[in-house]
Amino acid sequence: MSKIVSIHSFRGGTGKSNSTANLAAIVARYGYRVGIVDTDIQSPGIHVLFGFDEQKIKYSLNDYLWGRCNIEESAYDVTSILGQTAGAKGRIYLTPSSIKARDITKVLREGFDFNLLNEGFQKLLITLKLDYLFIDTHPGLNEETLLSIAISDILVLILRPDRQDFQGTAVTVEVARKLEVPKMLLLINKALPALDFDVLKQQVEKTYNAPVAGVLPLSEELIQLASSDLFCLRHPEHPFSQVMDQVAQMIMQ
Repeated sequence: MSKIVSIHSFRGGTGKSNSTANLAAIVARYGYRVGIVDTDIQSPGIHVLFGFDEQKIKYSLNDYLWGRCNIEESAYDVTSILGQTAGAKGRIYLTPSSIKARDITKVLREGFDFNLLNEGFQKLLITLKLDYLFIDTHPGLNEETLLSIAISDILVLILRPDRQDFQGTAVTVEVARKLEVPKMLLLINKALPALDFDVLKQQVEKTYNAPVAGVLPLSEELIQLASSDLFCLRHPEHPFSQVMDQVAQMIMQ
C-alpha cells in the first residue's frame, strides 16, 4: 500500500525541507519508489537540494494547479542523486514549485483549488507507482497544510528546542489528532550538543504524548553544505545521518 508522508513544522527555519529531502532519499535508497511534492508554494526551496534551477524546471506544481500540464509532467526523475547508494528498485521523483516571482505572486493573490491538489497527489501515486509520497508543506496552519495533514498516513512534525516551536507544535498536534492522522512522529532538530538528548526526548514525548522519532544535533558540517547537496547521502556515518536513518526506518515500519 502506498503511503503519504507529510513533513510539517509550525514555524519556518526548522530545517523542514532539508529533512524532507534527506528522509525521502534514504527511503529511496532502501529500494522504494519515492515522490516528493513541494507544496510550500509561497516560499519554495527543496529543489535546490537536488541541483535544480529555474532553467531545468519546464513544468512545476503551479503549472498543474493552473491547468497547464498533467501532474506527472511536473515530476522529475532525480534518482541520479542517489549515486551508487540506490537499491535496485529505488527511484525518487521531485515535483517542485515555481520559483518565478510572478507565479508566487499569483498564488498569493488568487490561491488555488485544494481539491485539485489532492487529486494530483493520488494521480502521482498511481502513475509513478510510488511506495511513498513525501509532502513538503508550508509552515503554520492554512488550507493547504490542513489538507496535507488530513490525507496523510504519516505526519512528521519538526520542532526545535525553542519555546515558540513548542507552543506552535502543541496546536499542530491537537489539529492532527482531531483529523485522526494514523501515525504521528516528532522530530527535534538543531539541538545543541550540550543538551542531554535523552532527557529532551523524554520531556517532549511527555509534553505531547507522542513518540519522538529522533533528536538531530545542530551540525556545523550541515550548515557548511549550505543546501547544495543531500547531507545524509554524502556523510552516512555522521551522527545527523544516523538519526535520520532511524527516523526513515520508523516511517517504513
